[in-house]
Amino acid sequence: MKTLQELTRPNIWNLKPYSSARDEYKGLTASVFLDANENPYNSPNNRYPDPSQHELKVKLAGFKKVLPEQIFLGNGSDEAIDLVFRAFCEPGQDNVVAIDPTYGMYQVCADVNNVEYRKVILDESFRFSAEKLLAAADDRTKLIFLCSPNNPTGNELPRDEVEKVIKRFDGLVILDEAYNDFSSVPSMLAHLGKYPNLVVFQTFSKAWASAAIRLGMAFTSPDIIALLNKIKYPYNVNLLTQKEGLNVLNKYHMTERWIKELIDARGPLMRDFEKLRCVEKVFPSDANFFLVRVTDAVKIYNYLVSLGIIVRNRHTVALCGNCLRITVGACEENVRLIEALNKYRT
Repeated sequence: MKTLQELTRPNIWNLKPYSSARDEYKGLTASVFLDANENPYNSPNNRYPDPSQHELKVKLAGFKKVLPEQIFLGNGSDEAIDLVFRAFCEPGQDNVVAIDPTYGMYQVCADVNNVEYRKVILDESFRFSAEKLLAAADDRTKLIFLCSPNNPTGNELPRDEVEKVIKRFDGLVILDEAYNDFSSVPSMLAHLGKYPNLVVFQTFSKAWASAAIRLGMAFTSPDIIALLNKIKYPYNVNLLTQKEGLNVLNKYHMTERWIKELIDARGPLMRDFEKLRCVEKVFPSDANFFLVRVTDAVKIYNYLVSLGIIVRNRHTVALCGNCLRITVGACEENVRLIEALNKYRT
């Protein structure tokens, strides 16, 4: 691996970060706040939130078995995705490599930051080759993006191939584990100490059933976390989100129950899809969704929309011609979907 200074954009490495009012008295007890030009009324929402999200990180660290200093919290995982581009990729010069198809925000952030985005197509089983991925990289490649379980394909990427990439690439490997809670394959969090160039993304939006609060997580070395904190907005995670994040962690038994219920529902729903006349193939899944190839994705998607049922049309995505992505819903939602598709006529 290159040194962190070699990977970081020089202007970011030399940047003096903004010092917020709440940073400057950290560690001290205070009861009178006259430093941040806040309104003294309407407590507690009149005060700026903790810019370092300390209480939430300490609680989360216990669940994830990492140090608080190894955690970055952002406005959804999308903030962390954007920040790694801003920290490490020189616009117009550097590039990143990613599998294809995968989560679309990687390319959106690359385009926004004027960074070349190199796609390496998966095979027909939606698997990738470490050799092909590494062959697409050069000395200006700063990041490699892997999503496992992958979106929209739903499958776990081969762990041996993932580790080959991490070991042999001299930049940062971003492993997006947004759907890992629904998989039988363990998270890579336990390997952060082994791989200093590994950055793991997770989210509160899926298994934790908290998409509305917009809370994403990145886990990596304390030095990389310090760089991300250096360039994030001072109060990027608001007070309401921090409070609800703590509340969700305190109800972890409910999250475990939801995960089990969704995994238990996934298999029967996929088998119901295999019986439908309009379905040609149901692809294996390790996530809380699965991909299906149908006779006419556009027509079936529009038919479902007309009934107030929304799925994801992935017809235009690489390797996903005539495919729909189906999220595993509550029992009554799944029943309504199958009933509607049983009535569908070409």
